[in-house]
Amino acid sequence: MLIVTGIIEVNPDRISSAQVAAVKMMEETRKETGCYVYEFSQQIEAPHRFRVYEEWSDDAALEAHSNAPHMMAFREALGEIGVISRDVVKFEAGEKKSL
Repeated sequence: MLIVTGIIEVNPDRISSAQVAAVKMMEETRKETGCYVYEFSQQIEAPHRFRVYEEWSDDAALEAHSNAPHMMAFREALGEIGVISRDVVKFEAGEKKSL
């Protein structure tokens, strides 16, 4: 399993546009084969900062997601909104176990 996580900071004047784009992205991405979890969370103390958290079955599923039409539309929306910073990483996870 792959985990993708990180922070995207957007133009503070365009937060509502970022929220709309994120909701559309989550709705479409969650339909993709190999997507287990796909979430954006807005940070309370910094509303222009969004945490991304994703779980994917494998690299092929993540690659398909990267090339999906809704991902391209999301990138375009972020370009219009204005990204201040982006720090998103991918790592391989072991077996998932309950705590």
